[in-house]
Amino acid sequence: MTACAIEDKTTGVAGTPATAGPAPEPAEPDGPDASVPHPGAADGPDTPDEDDEPAAAVPGLPSVRAEGAGGARATSRVLPAGLTIAADHSYAARLTAAGDAAEPAWFPERWTLDGPEPYAVPLPLDQPEEADSDVLPLSDGRVLIRRRVGADRHTFSLLYPTGPGTGELLLGSLDCPEPTLLPPPPDGMSACALLPGERSTAVWLVAGGRSGPEQVAEVPGRCSGGAWLDREGRLLALDRQLPGGGPVKAVVLDLGRGGEVSPLLQIAPGSNDRLLLADADSGLLLVLSDAPGQDRLGWGVLGSCLPVRFPECLRTPDGTPTPFAVQPGQMLMPESCAVALRIDGAAGSWVGLWRPAGRRLHQFAAPAGWLTGSGFWTREGVLHLPYAQEGAPCAVAVLEAPADEPYPVVRGGTDASGAAPARGVCTPVPLGQAPLSGRTPPG
Repeated sequence: MTACAIEDKTTGVAGTPATAGPAPEPAEPDGPDASVPHPGAADGPDTPDEDDEPAAAVPGLPSVRAEGAGGARATSRVLPAGLTIAADHSYAARLTAAGDAAEPAWFPERWTLDGPEPYAVPLPLDQPEEADSDVLPLSDGRVLIRRRVGADRHTFSLLYPTGPGTGELLLGSLDCPEPTLLPPPPDGMSACALLPGERSTAVWLVAGGRSGPEQVAEVPGRCSGGAWLDREGRLLALDRQLPGGGPVKAVVLDLGRGGEVSPLLQIAPGSNDRLLLADADSGLLLVLSDAPGQDRLGWGVLGSCLPVRFPECLRTPDGTPTPFAVQPGQMLMPESCAVALRIDGAAGSWVGLWRPAGRRLHQFAAPAGWLTGSGFWTREGVLHLPYAQEGAPCAVAVLEAPADEPYPVVRGGTDASGAAPARGVCTPVPLGQAPLSGRTPPG
């Protein structure tokens, strides 16, 4: 299985609305783009279009409006920590703290997100949790927690509210140095973890099995990351480095066939090609690769036969963008999916919104207390950003994806500008054969 798309060379950032104050001075345009060329492109650097707009500076970004706050324990010391959201966006969970700021007592907290107003339910037990514990919400409202109970021993339990207290169902334990919980599977009722070994990585079903944790696959090499490629929870993408070393390549595990491994990203033989995010409805993939000469954010389409494109507009001079949410429900329309990105810079973190078919990266200031890097889209293109601050310990800000100017999309072998492929390349080529210097692929 290979994921493919085509190269992009658009750039620009959305301008700041008049209500947000004067627009910032534009930054200097970037130099020549070293991204992977479209099959048949001429040798030499790729430069932005003349009508592309330069990136805007960070000050003066429009802000996100808040929508609703619910009740959580007033004694909680709310921190801008990570929040894990269930597969169907019904619940979320995190560790929060109460008590002395110097020696906080950590406990799990579950957020309900599918009601008319978000609200939080604390799930404390008799003793506080360690700060390095992991939590993951299920779609039925229970929260999985991973705890370290020894140097190389970890337990897994399900927590749930029981009137004034917290119930706990022990699932079992695993002996390994550093297990990593994978993103919530599409079924919403299970949880998986990666257990790295010396020469292989095991995938374990730690919740939703028949009788406690059970191993479902083992992959040669060291794996990280994790993204689900289908709605059935059968195809799992991981970033893998083989035991002897070498580049990191994204691969696909077919859990329905005992963990059979097949390549996913093969942009260049020696490039590190990681999968950051995937949307099962449209097939849109967000990747990070150093094939262009340095790490660049790009996009492709699962099952396509065109190479990845690396949009110039995602090269932000003031921060590093990382995608964290894709608009669902856009069947067969990956170019129209809205993508939310966390942008980290010297001034902090803020939010970027972008579509593959658009020409701009729209940037917005994050709400105060944003649980950085967390959020989800509705099918209608509304982004929900959970945040917690004084007076609003459980709240969600909403942001509608702005409209983009019309932009031609690829149809039948033409590039993003509508131009026909250069002479000598009659058909698109898979990612593994994508030319990096204008050479014609073999065959």
